[in-house]
Amino acid sequence: MHRPLAILLMGPTASGKTGVAVELVQQLPVEIVSVDSALVYRGMDIGTAKPDAKTLQLAPHRLIDIRDPSEVYSAAEFRDDALREMAAIRARGKLPLLVGGTMLYFRVLQQGLSDLPPANRGVRARLEAEAREQGWQALHARLRRLDPQSAARIHPNDPQRIQRALEVYELSGSSLSELCAAGRQGPPAYRFEKIILAPQQRQVLHQRIRQRFDIMLAQGFLDEVRRLRARPDLNPGLPSMRAVGYRQAWEHLEGGLSEGAGVERAVIATRQYAKRQLTWLRSEPGCHWFDPLREDAVARIRLLLHNISAPSVCGYSIPGYHWEGRGNSAAAA
Repeated sequence: MHRPLAILLMGPTASGKTGVAVELVQQLPVEIVSVDSALVYRGMDIGTAKPDAKTLQLAPHRLIDIRDPSEVYSAAEFRDDALREMAAIRARGKLPLLVGGTMLYFRVLQQGLSDLPPANRGVRARLEAEAREQGWQALHARLRRLDPQSAARIHPNDPQRIQRALEVYELSGSSLSELCAAGRQGPPAYRFEKIILAPQQRQVLHQRIRQRFDIMLAQGFLDEVRRLRARPDLNPGLPSMRAVGYRQAWEHLEGGLSEGAGVERAVIATRQYAKRQLTWLRSEPGCHWFDPLREDAVARIRLLLHNISAPSVCGYSIPGYHWEGRGNSAAAA
């Protein structure tokens, strides 16, 4: 059965995905769908490195600014929204280019979803209260007893996923691992071409994370968090406020951390997040890896997409559009 093509542009935080995606939009018949659990929230612009107005004018991003920070946005909602946007892009005669670093979203898009219970505010509030008293390490230890497989996959410093795994167990009586193994909805009828952007040297990525956070501070990140903290409907337990950087900034503004300690903790948390992203990406089969720091990175990606999209290769073409000759680009990595 013929399946239409969709391109996944994945990578750790601060790897330059947005810049590459914008260049691809300028050169190829693609439109961007954001795959980022923080970019969905309005008013969270600086700390998420959300593309600015000029960038969005050059290359519009779908699924940005679609939720208020007081709301929960699930992976199931993302999957439904993304599939709808992908169909709309195809109807315009273009290819969907899904760009981001939320690996759970990429997974559910490719593999579908298990039949999991929806989020329960009461259970989540109680688990958060227990975490404040005992620490997330203690809740991770509980998860290890109840669901060893999930505990092995979830880092002890990943409160959102620890909470969700415990919540699923309490609501269903079954472990998250059991429910995921029991069956999933069928995957969408797309053929995914997976591209990963990652600097070859980890130290380079660490430097980029530090530099990006310094830029965020100069742009007024702490003022952004002050505005969010002033809202009576927001609290540090919400998924939006647990985003990397926002959680540490909230703690600093509450007086729990000095500014220097808060900044350092945020940078370390971001590096740990990037490490988890890279661990997931290394286990993802069928990916094409590119170093975004190479001057010809975009040209190499462009050639790859030409080769896999040429009618003689896979039978897929876009009405009214002809890919440029492959001899004009550098070889793909």
